[in-house]
Amino acid sequence: MSNITPLIAARPKTTETEKVTVNLGFVDLGHIDLLVAEGFYSNRTDFIRTAIRNQLHVQQEAVRQVVSRKALILGLQRFTRADLESLQRAGETLEVRVLGLATVDDDVPPELASATIASVTVLGAFHASPSVKQALKGRIQ
Repeated sequence: MSNITPLIAARPKTTETEKVTVNLGFVDLGHIDLLVAEGFYSNRTDFIRTAIRNQLHVQQEAVRQVVSRKALILGLQRFTRADLESLQRAGETLEVRVLGLATVDDDVPPELASATIASVTVLGAFHASPSVKQALKGRIQ
């Protein structure tokens, strides 16, 4: 028997999904329920996620072109206090342009965010502390 204790680092829980509410007509909802009842999908959410993925696949080329044209970062973009302090020392500002998830770490003070982030354009979700969001209020599109 080994006396080595495994080290498990506690990781902050981050969600990889964002909740979206969708209103559907009764007939559309009935069709979804029928497909679920017949075993085509495990539940309504499974159907809706599949439908969204299929539509995104169909529109894949159009999305690629827009991402390229608008110079968006695709995926996840995290801004740390060190990143923003480095920008501030260099006298530079940042235009955040993300398709996906953009996050500003919780330890970033609002004054630093305000001094270094010129604009925020996120197609997806923007996570930051309430004070940082307030400091950037007029810059978030």
